[in-house]
Amino acid sequence: MGENPFKKLAGQTVVYGLGTILPRLLNYLLFPLYVRVFVPSVYGQFTELYAYIALLMALLTYGMETTFFRHAQGDDFKKVYGNIMTMLLTTTSLFVILVFLIHPSIAHSIGYTGKEVYILFVGLIVAVDAINAVPFCVLRQQGKAMMFSVIKLVNVLTNVGLNILFLVVMPETSLRWANQLFGPEAGLLTWVFVCNLVACLVNTVMLLPQFRQIKLQRDKALQKKLLRYAIPIMLISLIGMVNEVADKIAIKYMLPEDVAMEQLGIYGASYKLAVLMTIFIQMFRFASEPFFFAKAKDRQSPDLFADVMTYYVICGLIIFLGVELYIDVFAYFLGGHDELGQQYRQGLGIVPIVLIANLFYGIVFNLSIWYKLSDRTSSGTIITAIGATMTLLCLFILVPRIGYWGAAIAHLACYTVMMVVSYIWGQKVRPIPYRVGRITIYFLLAMCIYLLSVHTRPEEQWLMYLRNSCYLIFFISSCFLIERKYKINY
Repeated sequence: MGENPFKKLAGQTVVYGLGTILPRLLNYLLFPLYVRVFVPSVYGQFTELYAYIALLMALLTYGMETTFFRHAQGDDFKKVYGNIMTMLLTTTSLFVILVFLIHPSIAHSIGYTGKEVYILFVGLIVAVDAINAVPFCVLRQQGKAMMFSVIKLVNVLTNVGLNILFLVVMPETSLRWANQLFGPEAGLLTWVFVCNLVACLVNTVMLLPQFRQIKLQRDKALQKKLLRYAIPIMLISLIGMVNEVADKIAIKYMLPEDVAMEQLGIYGASYKLAVLMTIFIQMFRFASEPFFFAKAKDRQSPDLFADVMTYYVICGLIIFLGVELYIDVFAYFLGGHDELGQQYRQGLGIVPIVLIANLFYGIVFNLSIWYKLSDRTSSGTIITAIGATMTLLCLFILVPRIGYWGAAIAHLACYTVMMVVSYIWGQKVRPIPYRVGRITIYFLLAMCIYLLSVHTRPEEQWLMYLRNSCYLIFFISSCFLIERKYKINY
């Protein structure tokens, strides 16, 4: 019998976690720094522009990461890798030229007149990240998880170190330099983009061994085949990014101008408190995508994939409870009890909504294997479009009425609908015996614990933490006792 696939997936997830959790936690140190340096309206600009970065990344990589995993197998590796990188380098170069030519017009159209340099840096960050994307996939495909993690860690250490230098050690000098170099409207936020760009370039340097494996080539027949697979993936990613970032863009245009950016800043800061769930999903995705493709032809793959889903949900619910049962601790990341901190803390109520939404997003990713493995990626586009429609509908209806609460609810509604549609459709095309009953029990138990902790809150803080710790232990123990009844034999 070979290596236990769960141990292998767990091991890869942990190693990728070193390149995801540690960098994200280090990067997370920037979050309390930003909310102490920038007022909500400025942090709102940060939130909005990074939403555009995520959207542009989906456009500029146009599904080539998943396409690489699907087609770069065995002897086809060099040919597929070379053709993919030829296409990416070409399109990225054209994108950079376009940004340099029209970034003043873009800045004016989205309300950043006088801060055109922000748009220029956003374009450069996206371009460098897009070029680095597939070389990172090479590391993942070749099982070099540790190297992947080291590069990610160095990237974040560079970014954090430079941010501390410019924003903490020498803020007055940094502000003067920004005004001199980039214009009188440029503020300290400029250096956030500069630091990010430098860190991306450090990634490029460290990925040179992977870049040296590239033999640029143009096989028209192969590129058409790759694009046929990639375009639906790109559409899924693009529409998925609409689901992910439309809330952070829409608030600005759906609320009165005098409060919009402040509301966006509060929403963006509170959204950050769900980072542990986001980290978990990202590290799981890095490990599971090549895992799913590798195990697709195994006779026991349906049961294997079903159990992976169960353990994913259990871990996600543990994270949900871990954040919500200790939300007072996480609230310190939003600043102290001064006036600025209190402004940011207004948004704490949306954190459980965002956590559950992100948990559902991970379930949607698990469910997506049915159309990825059957090469029916267009079906994924339809599912994601349904989610985007729900997102936009909720945003238009709710945000003008209840502000950023509407954005959080839209996020949850989107992934709930996508989860249900993907499950029902997938069971008809490629049935997988997901443990729906057990998953439902775990979810309801976690929600009962959460509601009990909210409505029976002791006055003494130490007693609250003791009680909540008992709740968390009870949930983990219950999951363990239930799961041990089901023998895993792969």
